[in-house]
Amino acid sequence: MVIVFALVALLVLGVLVASNWFVWRRLFRDTTRGPGLVRRTGAVVIAGGWAMAVGALVAERSGAPFWLQQVLAWPGFLWLALSIYLFLAVLAGEVVRPLLRRRLERRAGTVAAVPLEEPVSVGAAANPPAPEVTSPENPPVPSRRLFVSRVIGGAAAAAAVGTVGVGTYGVLNGPSVKRVTVPLARLPRAAHGFRIAVVSDIHLGPVLGRGFAQRVVDTINATQPDLIAVVGDLVDGSVKDLGPAAAPLAQLTARHGAYFVTGNHEYFSGAEQWVEEVRRLGLRPLENARTELPHFDLAGVNDVAGESEGQGPDFGKALGDRDRARACVLLAHQPVQIHDAVDHGVDLQLSGHTHGGQLWPGNYLAELANPTVAGLERYGDTQLYVTRGAGAWGPPTRVGAPSDITVVELASRQA
Repeated sequence: MVIVFALVALLVLGVLVASNWFVWRRLFRDTTRGPGLVRRTGAVVIAGGWAMAVGALVAERSGAPFWLQQVLAWPGFLWLALSIYLFLAVLAGEVVRPLLRRRLERRAGTVAAVPLEEPVSVGAAANPPAPEVTSPENPPVPSRRLFVSRVIGGAAAAAAVGTVGVGTYGVLNGPSVKRVTVPLARLPRAAHGFRIAVVSDIHLGPVLGRGFAQRVVDTINATQPDLIAVVGDLVDGSVKDLGPAAAPLAQLTARHGAYFVTGNHEYFSGAEQWVEEVRRLGLRPLENARTELPHFDLAGVNDVAGESEGQGPDFGKALGDRDRARACVLLAHQPVQIHDAVDHGVDLQLSGHTHGGQLWPGNYLAELANPTVAGLERYGDTQLYVTRGAGAWGPPTRVGAPSDITVVELASRQA
């Protein structure tokens, strides 16, 4: 097992080194005439960016002083996002490069085919003009190869920076509201139109703090839901560091209250302390538990990450003795828990976890690990809705997976 892990680690390291060398070559080596300051600066930027990224990850997971986490998080996590899109943009440039060079060669060939206005004498051919002296006022003309590299390198860098910039602005600006209607066969007519505000993956931490939490709370309250469901990954850090950031959650308002279930990141951060903290803030934790609302059951199970601490999901405890004639809505952080939900006759499972992939093309990787990455799907008699989440983990950036708070409106087929 150790050997396999070492081989995988070496493979990942090799891929990272090769891809970063390729980016450095295309953006810095191929766009300059020779060794010098630009090439050295490029190497320092790439190596330094990865040093900050690794430092940010290690600081967060090791419980380093919170001020150090904050110092490292912004540059380190943004570099992670930027490095992805620099590589993809440079890779896309390889398709354009031969086309642009061919076009320039054709234009040069057309110019060369035009006859000179004055014939060149034999003496002139025997005595070619002296090479042109270059100076700051008369710089050397770049070769076609160098010109193409500069155009493609500049375009790739601009595309990557622009993509990350727009994606970061989208996260910091706060989630949008998405509305979905879900018909439930066993929902009575009296509960038709019942609205659940579903929020997941807020990820309060060294990047997203109290101001972001306040935007999320204000957005939820503005929808005037009947019930609020916080389905995990609320925080990345301890109550000591992030208690003030989470304080706005006390303002959540809904007629039937606000409920919480743990996500995998709660178990990285100290799940027990956060369960007590959200309870203090006025949310009701559902730890493998169920509550009977007037017209349907609401249940919640712990995240699968809790199994390592003996606090994993227990569907039997949450759902085993319920009246199956009543409709049931289950809060479970990870979509993979849908199979247990089906076995226990749940009508609707509300989940998060995937972030919708967060950074394209991450959605394709997310599809390999989750039955549903985003949206509403049916599994037998059970429906699964997965929100993309309100925040972001790692880079405060989303590309192709905008953040959302979803208002799920339950519909009775008897209405």
